Amino acid sequence: MDRHEIEGHEVIEGEVKPTGNGAHVLVPKRWRGADVKIVRTSDPTE
Repeated sequence: MDRHEIEGHEVIEGEVKPTGNGAHVLVPKRWRGADVKIVRTSDPTE
């Protein structure tokens, strides 16, 4: 696994859920309009 260092304001953990032809991760509504970065921390189970 690679190590990445990211400066930010807040961290949440979540699970990627399937949607249509892709997938999504839900974040708090108050994050609307903010820039975010998603880091995969495990291999997919499929």
